[in-house]
Amino acid sequence: MQALARRIVTGLLERADIRVNGDRPWDIRVNNERFYARAMRGTLGVGESYMDGDWDAESLAAFFHHALGAGLRFHPLIRLNRLAQDVYARIRNLQTRSRARAVAEEHYDLDHRMYALFLGPWNQYTCCFFDGTDQLEKAEACKLEMLCDKLEISADDRVLDIGCGWGGFAKYAASTRGCRVVGISLSDEQIAYARNYTQGLPVEIHQMDYRDLPASPHGPFDKILICGMIEHVGYKNYRGLMRVVRSVLRNDGLFLLHTIGNRDSTPVVDPWIEKYIFRNSMAPSMRQLARAAEDLLVIEDWENYGHYYVPTLQAWHDNFNRNWEAIRALDTPRPFDERFRRMWNFYLMSSRAAFEVEDLHLWHLVMTRYGSGRGVYERVRRRSAGRRASSDKAADAGVAQTRN
Repeated sequence: MQALARRIVTGLLERADIRVNGDRPWDIRVNNERFYARAMRGTLGVGESYMDGDWDAESLAAFFHHALGAGLRFHPLIRLNRLAQDVYARIRNLQTRSRARAVAEEHYDLDHRMYALFLGPWNQYTCCFFDGTDQLEKAEACKLEMLCDKLEISADDRVLDIGCGWGGFAKYAASTRGCRVVGISLSDEQIAYARNYTQGLPVEIHQMDYRDLPASPHGPFDKILICGMIEHVGYKNYRGLMRVVRSVLRNDGLFLLHTIGNRDSTPVVDPWIEKYIFRNSMAPSMRQLARAAEDLLVIEDWENYGHYYVPTLQAWHDNFNRNWEAIRALDTPRPFDERFRRMWNFYLMSSRAAFEVEDLHLWHLVMTRYGSGRGVYERVRRRSAGRRASSDKAADAGVAQTRN
């Protein structure tokens, strides 16, 4: 069986031009022969064997780029190993009220000091916009400024941040626009940190499930943001989330959805990611989002910034490893040991590659209430005006050339 497993796994890797014990950065070095049998369990086995030190690669980023670029995740062996998980996710709702807390408790409730040692000063744990900069701090500010700009936030607005994280957007919007912000989250750690972080600003932070918003006294809102939260909602609840947004959004308001996007319509995330990083989570597809919004909200604008996630994840990875000794020294209930370090490196670099080969995207959807009659979204109007100016200039040049 060991010889058979070795032959199958080696052949699978060769499809992606990855050699066992080769000398290129993306080749793998096998440290323990049990790797082959464990890899037969698909991505879950490959990830767990990496965490346990069964194999290494000089460049994890290059390894994943080759593996994902070659489409290995579509191989029958990989598909077979996630079949039971896919079927279960179609039968059950993985993101009920009780299950929704799992990812908060196991991922976001980790000691914030660990996150602070690899994130930027605005605590942005979603894609940052490396537009004309290679500095994470500036990329965070660029991303936050774009969110405020797309939502057309003014000092008179009441803004809702669903899944507010550690309060970075709430603090930025309130301090730069003078607006009032209500943020909600399920994470105990995030709630405590965000309340302290936004102290002195017109910001309220509440521990609340999004499903409780319509009956709460907090609405309605002029602007609503969901940034990096719908990935934990699940496709069976997308429609319900859109109904909640519509119910608390003023008729002339704007809703911005900042989300990882999946090239495929799937019911669940990768098995390794599900077990070790984001419990009961998944990235939505275009079809799933469009169907959820149908006849409730109008999609005014849809843009893809997925390639910005490549430098974002690389920056987090570099900071995490640069500050590893400080992270390991943190006194926490859950020890940050070597297995934890390898787990996070596997997570960050596999995610980086997924955006690089466009298996994943980063979408901005700006929506309005169906039937609001707001007219053309201002950002689209500005782009149209720019295109018209360029077109008119080209046309004038063409006419002048013809006359000459």
